[in-house]
Amino acid sequence: MKVIIVDDEPLAQDVLETYVGQINELELVAKCSNAIEANEALKKNEVDLIFLDIQMPQVTGIEFVKSLSNPPMVIFTTAYSNYAIDGFELDAIDYLLKPISMDRFMKAVNKASEHFEMRKTESVQQSAELDGEDFVFVKADKKLVKVKFDDIIYIEGLKDYVIIRMGNTRVITLQTMKSLEKKLPEQQFQRIHRSYIVNLDKIQAIVGNMVEVIEKGQNKHLPIGKNYRDDLLEIVNQNRL
Repeated sequence: MKVIIVDDEPLAQDVLETYVGQINELELVAKCSNAIEANEALKKNEVDLIFLDIQMPQVTGIEFVKSLSNPPMVIFTTAYSNYAIDGFELDAIDYLLKPISMDRFMKAVNKASEHFEMRKTESVQQSAELDGEDFVFVKADKKLVKVKFDDIIYIEGLKDYVIIRMGNTRVITLQTMKSLEKKLPEQQFQRIHRSYIVNLDKIQAIVGNMVEVIEKGQNKHLPIGKNYRDDLLEIVNQNRL
């Protein structure tokens, strides 16, 4: 991630620069003493993350973020805890209270890294959708895994995780069922339960309140939630002989 440091205190700049230099995934592209310098840095560089002091002369960090139409991720740094609410209302990644320890700094960077990866995933997926592609990228095992729609049998939600079942393989990704459902083609996938999404092409039969699919060579029965039954039956009736 390409970062800039914005702080009117040279000592605070030096501390943050030292911390940034110890983390391989961060690349410092500019150090700025005020919002005007920071604005110029954003024009000249591709910036993913700003370490931004709040209390600065002329233009505060909060006022600076509000002035940006499409701001990068922001981690606020300040000696005053009373600005925390204002910072989070601007969707800041984190809020670091000076003096900043390395441990606390790393926690904030980890949060930023997660958001950065999510943004990349969403960007790749949006490009795929625009190109009419037949796959989705999901984050799993610290990498982006390509999953073809036709390979998916069903998707199972488990708390904050989603399990994509594909015959003899599976992919576990940290996201919600709702967010993944939005990325799937509506004509091919149907939500049948709050914990299950099924590939309509993989349905073998509907038995009572269960959908039957084949997984690993065996019949697998998935429950149909009462709130989803009518929508599923409507699709089934449209395709009956």
